[in-house]
Amino acid sequence: MIVPRTRLLVWIALIVLPCATVAATLPPVAAVAGLFIGGLALVVIYDALAARGRLAGVTVVLPEIVRLQKDRPGTIEVRIRNEAEDARLLRLGFAFPNEIAAASDERETLLPAGALVSSLAWAATPARRGQYFLERAYLEASSPFGFWSVRESQAVRSELRVYPNLFDERKNVAAIFLKRGQLGTQTQRAVGQGRDFEKLRMYVPGDSYDEIHWKASAKRGHPVTKVFQVERTQEVYVIVDASRLSGRPVAGAPASAATHDTVLERYVTAALILGLAAEQQGDQFGLLTFSDRVLSFVRAKSGQAHYDACRDRLYALQPQSVAPDFEELCSFIRLRLRKRALLIFLTALDDPMLAESFAKASELISRQHLLIVDMLQPPGAQPVFSDAAVTGLDDLYRHLGGHLQWHSLRELEKVLKRRGVRFALLNPEKVVAQVIGQHAEVKRRQLL
Repeated sequence: MIVPRTRLLVWIALIVLPCATVAATLPPVAAVAGLFIGGLALVVIYDALAARGRLAGVTVVLPEIVRLQKDRPGTIEVRIRNEAEDARLLRLGFAFPNEIAAASDERETLLPAGALVSSLAWAATPARRGQYFLERAYLEASSPFGFWSVRESQAVRSELRVYPNLFDERKNVAAIFLKRGQLGTQTQRAVGQGRDFEKLRMYVPGDSYDEIHWKASAKRGHPVTKVFQVERTQEVYVIVDASRLSGRPVAGAPASAATHDTVLERYVTAALILGLAAEQQGDQFGLLTFSDRVLSFVRAKSGQAHYDACRDRLYALQPQSVAPDFEELCSFIRLRLRKRALLIFLTALDDPMLAESFAKASELISRQHLLIVDMLQPPGAQPVFSDAAVTGLDDLYRHLGGHLQWHSLRELEKVLKRRGVRFALLNPEKVVAQVIGQHAEVKRRQLL
């Protein structure tokens, strides 16, 4: 595609219009004026014909996958292949998604002579986690005399993976990642009895009767005690709810970020940082996401490659406008997870029907696994007399509604506790720290 430039319009204004005016008013010099107009026309036509090959041999190449972090500046490496290896002034642009704020949608770059491939870094800052694509590159170059611009678009294929920003949250829980035996400022001795058999030893007065190996005692003629090793490697699964309630904005979030800072964003951040903490403590980390069906399942393992696999399952996870199916979820867990594990559910049970459905479905797995259900505390869900800032009747009714919601959640906690399920309301600003604290308590008390 060829389009006129400002220079062409200027020359037309400087030569064509005055010459046409002179030819109309002074007929004896009309031939001379026509020569000037014809000469300019020949130059313009030649320039247009020569402009057709200005982008020949120029190809834009983008990385197949670009990894960025939400709200953190990143760069996209753009490689430009110039087959002619001559100096060219090129104008390049991309149609970035609305969720990615690029430093500029277009920029000019000079391709140096003698260089087959040139590269430049394109700055961009994502505003929302997810999966995006760059599919077209737009190029523009000027004609030899600068009267025309030749433009074309090329098909490119680059996947932009925007991961959650874990930098701020990791600073808040930095002490967890210190190289220590247990959490805290000093090494703590592991207490409790493990489940893995280690060896037999002579009976010592004070040993419990259930620790005596009766067959070995009968064979040897004296009491023999079983010794168990403290379990250190355990399986921890985070189960993330991506149904309709996870799309609600977090209470107290800034108005500008209300559409991006959802409950699911907090779930994803907590899951990824818990994976780092679990590996730091020697545990194996697994992941399961669901809505009205199981969306993804990653069996518990350890290592950087495994963590990257979990991160790739979460970065594009978005809320779905469906109700969660807890029965199918628990049936899936019952069939897939044979070994006892810690299951941390990140979901919302403030809907009475969903709470009843989860309480019923959890009976399938609560005896085999250790279940912890976490949900963000709803705004205003607190005892009616816990806040003294009541100035009128409207405030009283609002606090009364919050009290009824808080009371129903307390009753749900009692129902789940009778089924062996722990339930906790998390502070939206301290979700990561509280979830990691739950894992630390399980490790310390050897509840698995």
